[in-house]
Amino acid sequence: MTATREINRIVMAAGLAASLVLGTTFAFAGDVTLTMAVPDWPPTRIMKKFFDEQYKPKSGNTVKLQVDFIPWPDFYTRVNASLTSGEKKYNFIVSDSQWLGAFVEGGYFRKVNDLLNADPEFMKTFKDIHPNALNSYSTYPHKSENYYGFPQFPDVLVNFARKDIICHEAEQKSFMAKFNKKLPCTGEELDAMTWDDFKNVGEFLRRKKGEMLAGKPAEDDFYGIAFQAGKSYDFSSMQINGFIWQMGGDIWDETQAPTSKAEGVVNSPAAVKALEKYLSLIAYMPPLARTGTMDIFKSDELFRQGKVAMSINWIGLAEASLDPKTSKVSDSLVFGMMPGTKGADGKLVRWSNIGGQPFVLTTWTTDAQIKEAVEFVKWWLSSNIQHQFAAAGGQSAIKSVYSDPKYVTYRPWNRAWAPSLDWQKDVWHVPQFFELLTQQQDQYDLAITGRQDAKTTSDNIARFQQRLLKEVGLIK
Repeated sequence: MTATREINRIVMAAGLAASLVLGTTFAFAGDVTLTMAVPDWPPTRIMKKFFDEQYKPKSGNTVKLQVDFIPWPDFYTRVNASLTSGEKKYNFIVSDSQWLGAFVEGGYFRKVNDLLNADPEFMKTFKDIHPNALNSYSTYPHKSENYYGFPQFPDVLVNFARKDIICHEAEQKSFMAKFNKKLPCTGEELDAMTWDDFKNVGEFLRRKKGEMLAGKPAEDDFYGIAFQAGKSYDFSSMQINGFIWQMGGDIWDETQAPTSKAEGVVNSPAAVKALEKYLSLIAYMPPLARTGTMDIFKSDELFRQGKVAMSINWIGLAEASLDPKTSKVSDSLVFGMMPGTKGADGKLVRWSNIGGQPFVLTTWTTDAQIKEAVEFVKWWLSSNIQHQFAAAGGQSAIKSVYSDPKYVTYRPWNRAWAPSLDWQKDVWHVPQFFELLTQQQDQYDLAITGRQDAKTTSDNIARFQQRLLKEVGLIK
């Protein structure tokens, strides 16, 4: 044995002895890789950038975050294929909230109550999440105290608008003359809009190429309004659910299973009227909406191309509208809350379907990976990183973060963030969600494209849901 090797042996022995005296475990730094499946859009790109630039594990391990960025239209099918194939590729998944039931019951998503209970500081942060986001992103059964996820990016629908059009003096005067109301121009005025106001904007600002628009000839056909009307994934449902809730209707309520019904609820007179209202607005949108292909990306693209005055969309897509490299309207934007429906008391009812996604851990993740994953999530939800995320175009569901006066200064849409959180609900978390959603999307597409009326559409959806949910025991 050489002198150097003997010295090393003595040093290691001394270190081990010291650790035993102190009651600690002697550990060596190692390599830990966390493999994550995420949708490919700005909130997850920002997360990866922050990790690469800032994250330093407390353990001293070398932690790598290996991310698969998957396009949104393919996201569910690819994650589902990975999980059900048994390949056990991912430790982390940025999951849509409605996947929770299917993937918990399938044995893929790990319950995290034990991790929270073992760390009071972590639990304190967790309990500071807005209850609507907590219930949507974390709980299964829905609104129970069984927790599975942590918010990666919370999201809501807001109203994107162009000040250069809606605040133009000539347009303001003409709108007042036609409707005897002010054309909404400021963020506060957007907040006060009803769907009837939104319809008036759509009717008023629809212009043919060459017609005068804000003092000059329109370069192309122009439209006043847009929102999602797409058959793919959940796009139509996410908008229509808000109409249904605002107008006093409901979707099937899983929290009341097995006594709740689909028939008589999903196709109630209020729900049918809400769908009719949604469909009536499509007439004032770009023709693409009537083809059933107006997904969130297409409506965002049309807005950034300068072809629409107001568009309801997710905050997660808003960052590109501020960038002059990707937006023709970057210098003329104002944002407000999504329109609402006046209740009997004259106040606006603003219910909407929550967007955004939680992190979830998979059940095969090793103890070493779990420890590093928890530390990463704690870092991500820390006040400093959440503020940085919001300042980079993200959002936070942590009350102590979004209630900070600085929060509204980060991005022009942040003023609409906190007031919107109180009005968020979620779609079903049950294992059968994809069957429910796919049939519903198909039916809504028939109505959007003019092949079926709202009553027939609602009846077909209710009948299918009643039969399916009864077969699986979620309805008596």
